Amino acid sequence: MKNSVFSYSQAELAAIAADALKFAEQLGASQAAVEVSEGSGLSVSVRQAQVENLEHTRDKGIGITVYTGKAGAFSRGSASTGDFSPKALQDTVRAACDIARFTASDECAGLPEANLLAQPTRDLKLFHPWTISAQEAINLALRMEQAAYDTDQRIKNIDGCGLSVSHGQFVLANSHGFSAGYPFSRHSLSIAPIAGALQAMQRDDWYSSGRNPKNLAQPEAIGRYAAERALARLGSRPLSTRKCPVLFEAPLACGLLGSFVQAASGGALYRDASFLKGKLGQQIFSNHLNIEENPFIEGEIGSAEFDDEGVSTQFRQVVEAGVLQAYFLSSYTARKLKMSSTGNAGGSHNLTLHSRLTQPQDDFKAMLRKLHTGLLVTETLGQGINYINGDYSRGACGYWVENGVIAYPVEEITIAGNLAHMFRQIVAVGADSIRRGSKVSGSILIEEMMLAGK
Repeated sequence: MKNSVFSYSQAELAAIAADALKFAEQLGASQAAVEVSEGSGLSVSVRQAQVENLEHTRDKGIGITVYTGKAGAFSRGSASTGDFSPKALQDTVRAACDIARFTASDECAGLPEANLLAQPTRDLKLFHPWTISAQEAINLALRMEQAAYDTDQRIKNIDGCGLSVSHGQFVLANSHGFSAGYPFSRHSLSIAPIAGALQAMQRDDWYSSGRNPKNLAQPEAIGRYAAERALARLGSRPLSTRKCPVLFEAPLACGLLGSFVQAASGGALYRDASFLKGKLGQQIFSNHLNIEENPFIEGEIGSAEFDDEGVSTQFRQVVEAGVLQAYFLSSYTARKLKMSSTGNAGGSHNLTLHSRLTQPQDDFKAMLRKLHTGLLVTETLGQGINYINGDYSRGACGYWVENGVIAYPVEEITIAGNLAHMFRQIVAVGADSIRRGSKVSGSILIEEMMLAGK
């Protein structure tokens, strides 16, 4: 049955995928995988009470990967098209086969092992359509913008204010007999107010996103909070160079969790480009920390019963009592490392950082008290992370804290350390948890980092 949001039913997508696999077999492919997808969306942005951009999108596509030769010496070819006609489908499969003929064989190429493929049975409630009109979307964005302006007369401009609605569905199939897919959605409201004027301007932002529009924050609340964040940064000043404790605000703590995933991912590991290579079973975090991966949380961004290859996802403790228990591997990177896929082709699934020291009363104010005197970081700038050796150096903005109370905003500083040391120096995790993408963490207190200023 078709959903009004889409042009095709799941059964129709599955039939197209089956046709592609059949044609690949006819052309002599040893193995093949295909993904058939379609999507639609609405995005709107406003500025100074005027519509700046309004965009409706609708797209569809087929991606086919074929493997020729034999196991342990497969050659790989891939091709794609946005045309679902039988002729286009055949031409695309033929193009993939032609590419494979000119590709060197790779002992690690090929589909995942058949016994690792999922047999999906759950409804994880990942699809929540938002049938909002363009005018309704504009009105919500305008309400958010107006709330920011109404917060304080020092809010002089808005760098960006918008709403995004996204729906998609897919079917993934391969020649091992796997065929599955589902519809999904993701929606968001975001704003970036600017406070002050001329040389004294400061910018900050906030957003709310999720699969279900009913769970998004109210536009007025987002606008006000973003404005308050921008206002709080007025009068920012530099600091002198020093070593001090550093508290990463919860959204940035999720970013640190993302850095861990990058370092623990198969692509970096097999290329010898990660400081976590060979660290399985070793202490890499403080012993009070666990990192849990749970792909089966209903309605969350990182939820899925299978990864981008059809491999079953799994609930697991990636880090337990600070000890690294597992990596994030696809079938290819797993073979490169002589290991087994962990169901992470495409990334991690709902990672949560836990500390056994965290108490329910450890909110943001409590974390400031634990910091006592040091730097609260609310924004980082640049890409200064070397995953080969773990060196970390990034521009930062935030607040200097004295005796557990924010003293003044700071900017034009750089924080530096090494991820391996930073992970082991996490002394506290707040109960102020926030979700950013597929990561969940409270604020993170690191015992000491180098702060470079003036």
